[in-house]
Amino acid sequence: MSAVLTPADASAKLLDVQAVAELLGCSTRHVYRLSDAGRMPAPVKLGALVRWSASAIRQWIDAGCPAVRSMKGAHR
Repeated sequence: MSAVLTPADASAKLLDVQAVAELLGCSTRHVYRLSDAGRMPAPVKLGALVRWSASAIRQWIDAGCPAVRSMKGAHR
């Protein structure tokens, strides 16, 4: 039996820094810089792990990568 991702599963997926860097076409260090500066969606921290919501990253990219701190209703 193979695992099939439903749209709900795909939207709940968490990405590591390498996956986010590949989506953005930049280095992993640059992803951390963007995150630390509040220029991208905040990560989810699971102990020592840092992950980003795949759906939040996709929405952010689709919106033109605006600075998150300046987005209305954004909290960091």
